[in-house]
Amino acid sequence: MKHLIILGDGMADWAIPQLDGKTLLEYAVTPHMDWLAQHGRNGMLKTIPDGFHPGSEVANSSILGYDQHLVYEGRGPLEAASIGVELEPGDLALRCNLVCLEGDLLKNHSCGRLETEEGDVLIRFLQEKLGNERIHFYTGVQYRHLLVIKGGDKHLDCTPPHDIPLKPWRKSLPLASSEGEGSETAALLCDLIFKSQELLKDHPLNIQRQQRGMDPANCIWPWGGGYRPQMVPLTITYPQIKRGSVITAVDLIRGIGKYAGLRVIDVEGATGLWDTNYEGKAQAAIQALKDGDDFVYVHVEASDEAGHDGNLELKLQTIENLDNRLVRPILEAAPTIGEEVAIALLPDHPTPIAHRTHTAEPVPFCIYYPGIEPDGVQTFSEVAAQEGAYGKIEGDSFIKIFMTNPNNP
Repeated sequence: MKHLIILGDGMADWAIPQLDGKTLLEYAVTPHMDWLAQHGRNGMLKTIPDGFHPGSEVANSSILGYDQHLVYEGRGPLEAASIGVELEPGDLALRCNLVCLEGDLLKNHSCGRLETEEGDVLIRFLQEKLGNERIHFYTGVQYRHLLVIKGGDKHLDCTPPHDIPLKPWRKSLPLASSEGEGSETAALLCDLIFKSQELLKDHPLNIQRQQRGMDPANCIWPWGGGYRPQMVPLTITYPQIKRGSVITAVDLIRGIGKYAGLRVIDVEGATGLWDTNYEGKAQAAIQALKDGDDFVYVHVEASDEAGHDGNLELKLQTIENLDNRLVRPILEAAPTIGEEVAIALLPDHPTPIAHRTHTAEPVPFCIYYPGIEPDGVQTFSEVAAQEGAYGKIEGDSFIKIFMTNPNNP
């Protein structure tokens, strides 16, 4: 049996008064997700272990069965793997957002819509002005980039920029850990943040963006730092996976996939935003399974970004797009794969539009394969899944159930 996971990043939400007290998953028109729930088994999954920040790096690697107490090193090293940056011992890798500041407030964690080509211009400029043998900036995707500091100390308190939309940014500058370690590195990061503001405010690209009514990318924001993680490939943990792949537009997920021993499949038009190529991702997953992959992880970022923007209508649209433009074609093609396919559907964490950042509540999940005994759940949502046969699970329980015997509640 082949295995396919469909992951709608940040798709879960809270009950919303404007939607008669329903969550977006309850309110959205999702007949194909509902079909999976009706014909499969459901439950709630705690993807964020106690004591960990509810980041996508924690949630997605937890879904794949990795114990965060053993492997967690932050986002930076995962994105380094995706970009192809080999980390040496002592290299501190940090996610480096290009953000928009407006006075004392962090207006936007992503500069609105920043194209990768624009980000590349600014990151190369910062490397020329601020980079040296110890400090190196690397271009990533859109607003998501990488900063590597040789000999950096990971014992830092760095606030993710998507946690402080429209809030004072100076209160969230990098600090040394509560134990007092990392003070030199924290001071260095603060210095780079302030210097980037001076360099970027009058950059021609930002002047052009402002003239077009767009947010300028006028500051860097480093966070999620760590060293190279030690992750055992899934092909070793689960021998039935002889070859697997990950399909995503996000460097973070690419990096997790690489450390997990999965090949990365690029899809033209995959943006990580609401306008991503859903159909292209669906066809890439179908083709990978037909071509011999035993395991495919399809990640779609769109709902998470809409949640960060606090945009109810857009997040609703992204959920319905996922259902109609990705889940539907996969379900239609599954019988043509040539081998039975187990399909799991879930978010990684909630990104409530009322909160505009991640939360740690358990998320709904569904597992379906031909012949599984349904549990009576009729729709895919946070509320309905609580009545599912799997109950509430955590740790590596999800991947073990999915990879071994999905019919065993």
